[in-house]
Amino acid sequence: MPEPLSQRPLFKRLVLVGIGLIGSSVARIAMEKREIAAEVVATARTQATLDRVMQLGIADRAELDPGRAVEGADCVMLCAPVGAYAALAEAIAPHLAPGCIVTDVGSTKQSVIRDVGPLIPAGVHFVPAHPVAGTEYSGPDAGFATLFQGRWCLLTPPPGTDDAAVEAITELWRRCGSMVETMEPAHHDRVLAIVSHLPHLIAFTICNTAEGLEGESRQEVLKFSASGFRDFTRIAASDPVMWRDIFLNNREALLEMLARFMEDAQAMARAVRWGDPGFIEDSIERGRVIRQSLIELKQV
Repeated sequence: MPEPLSQRPLFKRLVLVGIGLIGSSVARIAMEKREIAAEVVATARTQATLDRVMQLGIADRAELDPGRAVEGADCVMLCAPVGAYAALAEAIAPHLAPGCIVTDVGSTKQSVIRDVGPLIPAGVHFVPAHPVAGTEYSGPDAGFATLFQGRWCLLTPPPGTDDAAVEAITELWRRCGSMVETMEPAHHDRVLAIVSHLPHLIAFTICNTAEGLEGESRQEVLKFSASGFRDFTRIAASDPVMWRDIFLNNREALLEMLARFMEDAQAMARAVRWGDPGFIEDSIERGRVIRQSLIELKQV
């Protein structure tokens, strides 16, 4: 009796280029269930990282050379910081097999299409993607198999992308536990600027402000930090290289949302300065509505 389609591996060989939080989470799922790939190959910048990958048992094989890693693969997933994509795409392009699907997990999509798209060889498919899930931790030890459960993955395929390739990547993320939606790249970048990139920028800035306080005041901030400040510090613990690259590669949308935020912050400052309780209460209530909506959508 033939094996049910849902139980067959989607790919013969999945190569993860970068093995941080997202890459190692995909690797764990693929190794545990074997519904995504018959073989999982990892490549990273350092041999120490690859040694740890093999110790953890989250890949069948590890290769330091990305070109060698992708040879014979039918799916290659870029999981490095987006600023490294152009160099990685240039390194792997000559080694990609016809029919291979190249995808990614980057938080900016216009820059990924700009940097990677022109380097994709004829006969190779390119399906950019962004799993909207994460924690403040990084590295191969940070991943876990339930990271994507009930979370969205957004696909931004360029016009003319092969439908079968898009469906294959859609199914990959479904098997990881994600809900999947297709979105236009520029729209994706504007949406993520407000829901992800701007909150991180604010968190980093608030922590920098606290760090810059003098002597006793700084120590008291750390000693008596309330849950609000602790929430900011959790976000601010995120990988600096990854977020540097996100900010620089989505600068226009991020700066637009930052300008809107600063206008709203100034309006709240005026209400506090001039004692306008109605404005303050209304602003807080609108924030509560957003929070309740996230709870109802099971995105907290």
